[in-house]
Amino acid sequence: MLYEELIHAEPFFLIAGPCVIEDGQVMTQIADTLVYLAEKYSLPLIFKASYKKANRTSETSYSGPGLDQGLCVLQKLKEHYGFPVITDVHECHEVEAVAEVCDLIQIPAFLSRQTELLHAAAATGKIVNIKKGQFMAPEDMNSATEKITVKNNYQIMLTERGSSFGYHNLVVDFRSFAIMSASRYPIVYDVTHSMQKPSINRSSGGTPEFASMMAAAAIATGKVKGLFLEVHPNPMEALSDAASILPLDQLDALLGNCVRIRKALQNQYE
Repeated sequence: MLYEELIHAEPFFLIAGPCVIEDGQVMTQIADTLVYLAEKYSLPLIFKASYKKANRTSETSYSGPGLDQGLCVLQKLKEHYGFPVITDVHECHEVEAVAEVCDLIQIPAFLSRQTELLHAAAATGKIVNIKKGQFMAPEDMNSATEKITVKNNYQIMLTERGSSFGYHNLVVDFRSFAIMSASRYPIVYDVTHSMQKPSINRSSGGTPEFASMMAAAAIATGKVKGLFLEVHPNPMEALSDAASILPLDQLDALLGNCVRIRKALQNQYE
C-alpha cells in the first residue's frame, strides 16, 4: 500500500518534477534523472507536475496545458516509468478525473481552507497532500485534516511551504514541522516553493541558492518524512516558477547530503 510505504520510508520519500507540464523532451529528461536518483539513494519517488497553475501572478503567465492534455501526459509517464504521480486540483469538478490517473491529490496552499474541495479530494479515497497556506499557523492544519477524515479518509500528508513575511517574502518556521507532526500524519517540506519571493512585479522571484541548506536543515529536525522539489534542466527556460525552481543537475548533491544527515540521525538513536 502506497501510503504505508510513505509513512515508513527510509531515509525519506521524494516528491519531485517540473512546476508545470512541459514538452515531451523536458518531461522525459526530468523523469529519467529522478528515477536514477531515487534508485541511487533508495528513495520512494512520486512524480509531480501540474496540468494547470490557477494561481498566476500575471494574466500573461503560462498556466499549463489544461486538464485533459495534462492528465494524458501524466498517465503516459506513469505507465512508462511505473512511479506514482501527484498533481494539484483547484476546482471540485476536476477531482474525479484527476483521481482516475493520479495516486495522490494535492491541495494548493491558497486553497487549503476550501472545505468543498477538501471534501471532494477526500471522497476519492486517494492520498491527499494538503499544503499549509502561507497565511496559516501550523496548528491550523488540524482543521484542514478534519475535512478529510470526516469523509473516512485518513491517508493525509501535510506540507510546509513557508509563511508570508511581509510583502514579497516567505520564511520557514522550523517549529511547524514538530507542531504538525503531532498529528501523526507524514510531514513534507516543499523546499523550492519556500524559496519564492511571491508576486514581485509581473512574476515571482526566488532564492534557489538556499535550497540545499534549507532541505538539510529540515531533514535534521527529524520530523520530515518527505522532500518536495520542483526541478528543471534549464530553470531560465522553465515555463513556471523559473526563479525558484532547482537546476536538475544540483539535485544529486542535495539529496546525497540529506540522506547522510538522515542516516546520522538514525545512528544517533541506535
